[in-house]
Amino acid sequence: MKTLITGISGFAGSHLAEYLLQQGVEVIGTIRGRSPMNHIRHLLGRIRLVECELRDPISVDTLIREERPERIFHLAAQSFVPASWNSPIDTICNNVAGEVHLFEAVRSHGVDCRIQIACSSEEYGHVNPDEVPIKETNPIRPLSPYAISKVAQDYLGYQYYRSCGLHTVMTRTFNHTGPRRGESFVTSSLAKQIADIEKGRKDPVIHVGNLQAKRDFTDVRDVVRAYWLALEKGGAGETYNIASGTCCAIEEVLQKLLSFSTVQIRIEEDPARLRPSDVEILLGDYTKFHRKTGWKPEIPFERTLEDLLNYWRSQP
Repeated sequence: MKTLITGISGFAGSHLAEYLLQQGVEVIGTIRGRSPMNHIRHLLGRIRLVECELRDPISVDTLIREERPERIFHLAAQSFVPASWNSPIDTICNNVAGEVHLFEAVRSHGVDCRIQIACSSEEYGHVNPDEVPIKETNPIRPLSPYAISKVAQDYLGYQYYRSCGLHTVMTRTFNHTGPRRGESFVTSSLAKQIADIEKGRKDPVIHVGNLQAKRDFTDVRDVVRAYWLALEKGGAGETYNIASGTCCAIEEVLQKLLSFSTVQIRIEEDPARLRPSDVEILLGDYTKFHRKTGWKPEIPFERTLEDLLNYWRSQP
């Protein structure tokens, strides 16, 4: 089986590539000239990389026409919520245009494939207290330009399924973390700061944003397994939550990470890390996906955080 991962050099993309190789399938990934290679360098002899600018329809059309993959995992996106506030239109254009070009290429060349769209729990946005845990039927009330872009990706997946017969499956993944998570994301930011303090690179002070926000965290290695199952067993045109079904405040995450270190560390709030508007709670219900595929998270959150901290400890 030939599989294509857009955004293979990223956090989830690199873990997905590892998982797909374990399944014995051929793995092709898209990169751009400035794509960092550190996450996939250890895989370079086992995967094939193709340079493709997803915002360029000709580049995408050439990729799909020449490769004709049987499975496409569309992970490439501007995925950092705060950055979407700084450049809303770039986030929306980047995330929406790349997907449309992909769909159009598959449609125009009649490629028989299944396409997973990496959507987001951020689409739910404002959630009322009586609406948790969140089901796929919950109202969509996005609170950031990033969330808007993901709603568009989600609905485009459904539209191309209904209008063009493409086999699309949309996964609304809740917060996921683990080794290789970018340092701009909260769990990684906290872990990296602790590792830097342990190495004597910074003063023993951790700078934080909103510690009261509650999030549903799943290990990235469980998430990529879910992506594979979404295309193997998920229904065409369907949307599924990928979540752990539990949540904790960011303050609890920080305390768990601090428990793995013996260094005395002070905590200070950094106004620059606070968002113009923030989602108070994201707690997912993955019952629909479990019933369809049998998937459930397997890696304990404590192991996820310890692996994440050890990852940053290992970085030069």
